[in-house]
Amino acid sequence: MTELFINVKDCSNDLLAFAQDLVRIKSFSGDEGLAAQAIASKMRALDYDDVRIDSMGNVLGRIGSGEKSILFEAHMDTVQVHDAEAWAHAPFSGAINGGLLWGRGSADMKAGLAAAVFAAAAAKSAGTASGKTIYVSCTVAEEDCDGEGVKNLLHEFDFKPQAALICEPSNNIITLGHKGKAQIIVKTMGISAHGSAPEKGVNAVYEMAGIIQRVEQTNRELMKKEGRKGTLALARISSTAVSLNAVPSECEIYLDRRMAPGETEETIRAEMEKIVAGKDAVWEVDTVRRTSWTGAPITYRPLHPAWEIDLEHSLTQACIQACHSVFGSAPEEFSFWDFSTNAVALVSAGIPCIGFGPGEPKMAHMRDENCAVSQILDACAFYAQVIAAI
Repeated sequence: MTELFINVKDCSNDLLAFAQDLVRIKSFSGDEGLAAQAIASKMRALDYDDVRIDSMGNVLGRIGSGEKSILFEAHMDTVQVHDAEAWAHAPFSGAINGGLLWGRGSADMKAGLAAAVFAAAAAKSAGTASGKTIYVSCTVAEEDCDGEGVKNLLHEFDFKPQAALICEPSNNIITLGHKGKAQIIVKTMGISAHGSAPEKGVNAVYEMAGIIQRVEQTNRELMKKEGRKGTLALARISSTAVSLNAVPSECEIYLDRRMAPGETEETIRAEMEKIVAGKDAVWEVDTVRRTSWTGAPITYRPLHPAWEIDLEHSLTQACIQACHSVFGSAPEEFSFWDFSTNAVALVSAGIPCIGFGPGEPKMAHMRDENCAVSQILDACAFYAQVIAAI
C-alpha cells in the first residue's frame, strides 16, 4: 500500500463526517451561503495554500503553484425538497445506514465534493502535489445555470487550469463527456374573443396544437438516428387570456432539447424554424435569471453543445492509470452523461474535461437520494491518484 493510500485511508472518518455535515446543511440554489462557509473552513483546516470566495459565492481552494495544473469541480447547490415526510431517512439527516449516505445532495453532489476536498489535501500530505497546482472549485447555482459559477471563478480570479475533472455522480465510472442542451420557448399568437363567440377570435392554443405534434414527431425522428441521440421534450405549456370566458390570445410551450455530439446551435435553429414554419409563432432560447446567495445577479443562456474527450488524451490516460492504482485493473467500461454539467463553461474556455464521481446518476433529484459510502472513499483515492498521475 502506497503512502498516498495510507493518507486517504487515515482521513476516511473525517471525510465521511464532512460529507454528512454538508448534507445536513440546506443549500438550495440561491441559498448556499452556509455550505460555502463550511467548505472554505474545511479547506483551511486541511492546510490549503489559498482559499477564496468570489463575488457570486463560489469557493476556490488551491494547493501548490507548480507548472502542471488540474481543477476538481463540484457544485454545492441542490434542488428543493417538497416531500420530506415521505423520505425513508429525513432528507437533511446525513444519516449513514446500510452502507449508504442518505439525504438531499448526497449523490448530487456533496459526496463527490467532499471527496475532492480531501483528495487534494491527501496528495499534498503525500508529496504527490509537488510541482503542481491543484484547484478545487465548489460552485453555486448549477442546478439552474450550468457553468455560470465556474465561468465567474475563471474570470474573477483570472486562472485557467490545464485540465478539469467533473465530480458529478457517475457510479465511479470514468465519464468521457455529456450531451449538450438547449432550453427553448415557443409562443403562438391569437386574437381574443368572448368564449360565447369563439369564431370571432383566433385561439392561440389551437395554433400551438400543430406545433406540439411537430415537436413529438421531431423527437421520434431523433430517436431513429444511429449512435448517441438527441431528444426533444415538451416540459411546460401555458396560455394567456383576459378571463376564463375568453379565447386565449397567447400560448407558450417550453422545450428541453438534449443535443448529441455533432449537433450545434445551427442544428437547433434549423430544427426550430421547421417546427414553427407556417404558424403564427416565434421561438427563442430562454434567458434564465437568478440571484446568488451573495446578491450577485446571474444571467444564463442555456444552449451548450455536447462534448467528449478522446481516449488517448493525457487526462484520460491519467484517469486510467488511477483506476489501475485504486481498483487494480483498467476500466471495464466508460460512461457518457445524458445530463449537462458545469463542464460546459470549462470546455468552452478550451479546458479539457473528464468526469468521475461517487453515486448513481439516477439518484439525482430523487426522493431517498443516497450514495454508497464505499464509493465516496474510492472516489477520494481515485482523485488523489489522478493528481499523482498528471
